[in-house]
Amino acid sequence: MTVKATPTTTSLRTFDIEGELISHDDDGRLKRTGSVWTASSHIITAVIGSGVLSLAWAIAQLGWIAGPAVMILFSLVTVSTSSFLADCYRAGDPHSGKRNYTYMDAVRSILGGAKVTFCGIFQYLNLFGIVIGYTIAASISMTAIKKSNCFHQHGDKSPCHMSSNLYMIMFGVIQIFLSQIPDFDQIWWLSSVAAVMSFTYSLIGLALGIAKVAENGTILGSLTGISIGAVSETQKIWRTSQALGNIAFAYSYAVVLIEIQDTLKSPPSEAKSMKKATKISIAVTTVFYMLCGCMGYAAFGDDAPGNLLTGFGFYNPYWLIDIANAAIVVHLVGAYQVFSQPIFAFVEKSATQRWPNIEKEYKIELPCLPPYKLNLFRMLWRTVFVTLTTVISMLLPFFNDIVGVIGALGFWPLTVYFPVEMYIAQKKIPKWNKKWICLQIFSFACLVVSIAAAVGSIAGVLVDLKKYTPFQSSY
Repeated sequence: MTVKATPTTTSLRTFDIEGELISHDDDGRLKRTGSVWTASSHIITAVIGSGVLSLAWAIAQLGWIAGPAVMILFSLVTVSTSSFLADCYRAGDPHSGKRNYTYMDAVRSILGGAKVTFCGIFQYLNLFGIVIGYTIAASISMTAIKKSNCFHQHGDKSPCHMSSNLYMIMFGVIQIFLSQIPDFDQIWWLSSVAAVMSFTYSLIGLALGIAKVAENGTILGSLTGISIGAVSETQKIWRTSQALGNIAFAYSYAVVLIEIQDTLKSPPSEAKSMKKATKISIAVTTVFYMLCGCMGYAAFGDDAPGNLLTGFGFYNPYWLIDIANAAIVVHLVGAYQVFSQPIFAFVEKSATQRWPNIEKEYKIELPCLPPYKLNLFRMLWRTVFVTLTTVISMLLPFFNDIVGVIGALGFWPLTVYFPVEMYIAQKKIPKWNKKWICLQIFSFACLVVSIAAAVGSIAGVLVDLKKYTPFQSSY
């Protein structure tokens, strides 16, 4: 039990039962404790996700010139627009302005109107799509461990076909338990573990790629990517477009940037810390992306698998492939939570405003652990959410195509359009001013890329659906 002191004009104070002062931030919430390191962990967990595994395939569609160039371009776009977005955490003054706790709060306070609804639709659909993509990726990695052991026992040419449905269900059960963690600030440890895992499997993929190049004795691939003849002209266009979507997905984290920033302590200002964390994280991830994507392409050329560690371009050492896939699963367990917590917070906040009584919590004593506060609404709704994402994943288990669609649909509105519009509004840049025109051209160019990527990825999903029976995935 706590005894609250009377708020004053300068501070909000709370005393615990021993009479010790517990500090609060300027909005009355318990003092935030996040740092550049924890923010970087969250970002790396969100960015170095399953998207890294499709980059060798993406570069194979684009070639040695366009592939790395597009990757660097996306990284620069992400750093620039993330900087715009970081300045939107506080409305007005960067040190004392009103805090925006979520991406939608920022859009509401700075832009307002119909743009808030437009933002909400894209943000939460994108988050929903990402966690579905992560469920698919985690199940494929779990299947790959079993297949790897099968190949080891029966030989590389054995069919070793198996369904991923059981593994999707297992992943869903794990997420049902982890989803009961009340809010974002309490999953920093999960993000730290996930970030370490992402480096683990990325390094293993890189090492296997280098070993394969050494074994081949040559660097495979071409300047323009997979050639017409190996695929039709139409397929080349669709695949190139889909590759853009896959790379966009690999850099997708703008949807949770404000939520991550809301965990940071100040001083220094949250915007300053967030910009530093973004630069560190994107620099690290881009180096990893370039190494993993390029070495995967150098190893396999036009035959680069859609998922570097589960496409079985590599068969041995099987135990190392198992470790890499286990690291992917652990990483995606954490990444699922990073992207689903904003959805949980939005639904629970909306429900509480309509039905205040659903906030009631029951204290459950746990041996050797702090007491757990059980909220029945939170438990039921989050369980339903995880169940729904699992069922949809079982219906549409197309990793590359789903990743491309999600990346394409979320890239322009969430990573570019809203950050640019809010930056213009915050800085009061006049319409038709030179800077305004440059920003609008930049936004339009990114829109064209998004549309091209979306069309290619949707075409890929339609092709997959022609030869697929629901709930009967086989790898």
